[in-house]
Amino acid sequence: MGQKTNPIGNRLGIIRGWDSNWYGGRNYGDKLAEDDSIRKYIHARLAKASVSNVIIERTLKLITVTITTARPGIIIGKAGQEVDKLKEELKKITNKDIQINIFEIKRPELDAQLVAASVARQIESRISYRRAIKMAIAASIRMNAEGIKIQISGRLNGAEMARSESYKEGRIPLSTFRADIDYALVEAHTTYGRLGIKVWIMKGEVFGKRELSPLVGMSKKSGSGGNKPGGQGRQQRRRNNNR
Repeated sequence: MGQKTNPIGNRLGIIRGWDSNWYGGRNYGDKLAEDDSIRKYIHARLAKASVSNVIIERTLKLITVTITTARPGIIIGKAGQEVDKLKEELKKITNKDIQINIFEIKRPELDAQLVAASVARQIESRISYRRAIKMAIAASIRMNAEGIKIQISGRLNGAEMARSESYKEGRIPLSTFRADIDYALVEAHTTYGRLGIKVWIMKGEVFGKRELSPLVGMSKKSGSGGNKPGGQGRQQRRRNNNR
């Protein structure tokens, strides 16, 4: 089954944590739709900031949005002006207090979302898809990835019939739950239609206990938000219980 399922979803609760952390009760659907709106808005507004993931935590009156990015300076802006502006915009969307935390991705070559987005941008710029994929694979291997696989599907080079091609180097043990495998799917929009780009990156194996958080190994660059009476304690207890 490891070949058929999403590698991230297949490892939730084992070596990976959730991107949304809250209890919804009867309002579960509304909060889930609101999370989707927040993520879509952030990815659209920060399209040039190399955003990889958006993690959302909720308390009764506060929403904590954690953005992982390879270019934190674009999000923070001069003296934090841009991140404050983003906080006010999200506050208008949700009608709740917002806190924004920004974590920097030190090695974007090992982040599947950023690798897939980079390949998609190059294809949209009319660079050969084979060249873009081979450059991405070489860059990831240079950064000590144990394995990487990239699959592209669609009307490659404008062919009348769609097809799929896969390129792989190293190992991708999808059925090994302790294998730390990152995965992403990105679409490239070309004059011939959309191309689907899937990326798997094997970072290593996890032995023993590990914090179930997508932020493992990242460094915090900035935070923006107000006072959180009692809210931080609940979030910290939740993280401790998941360890």
